[in-house]
Amino acid sequence: MRSSIHPCARLLAFFARRISRAHVRWIDRPAAPRPTVYFANHSSHLDFVVLWAALPRPIRILTRPVAAEEYWRSTALRSYVATRIFRSLLVPRGDVAALAGRAILAPLLAQLDRGGSLILFPEGTRGDGAEVAGFKSGLYQLCRERPQVEAVPVYLENLHRVLPKGQVVPLPRGSRVTFGRPLRLDAGERNREFLARARDALLELRHR
Repeated sequence: MRSSIHPCARLLAFFARRISRAHVRWIDRPAAPRPTVYFANHSSHLDFVVLWAALPRPIRILTRPVAAEEYWRSTALRSYVATRIFRSLLVPRGDVAALAGRAILAPLLAQLDRGGSLILFPEGTRGDGAEVAGFKSGLYQLCRERPQVEAVPVYLENLHRVLPKGQVVPLPRGSRVTFGRPLRLDAGERNREFLARARDALLELRHR
């Protein structure tokens, strides 16, 4: 695993934390350096940067976002930011939350097997910030393949007002990043059951 953070990642994370005025809270315990899937609601392109910046530095070094290839490959600058600065794992948009197919799962599982962690947005697309859509199956696929890996819900509040859809320049607003208690896939638990439980755990953080 890489043992340093790109200087631009530190700068962008600092800027994102300042502009979003992010208040970070851990319901259970602060992150430990173990393979983990951090899954969150998605309403802004700032989401993964603010979530990544909210992690303790030793965890940040080991954590890579999973992002939609079509968007982040659409310009040279976006591609550089995603792949070189934040080391994102890019997958086709239709599969970014479903993670359908062995070829798409392989680099994500390899990241976990190396002791790293992932940031995943299981809704599969940005919402309006008011509702959390149903989860696609990617979170389940990862936890089924690596049942020892913890999945930690992260509720991101108000980032859709900091950088709304169609907005280029972020607006100073207050926001919150709330990390919940880790989940694991239970023996025999089915896709739909696990995803409903994971979504419920995320929604509970709204009121914490």
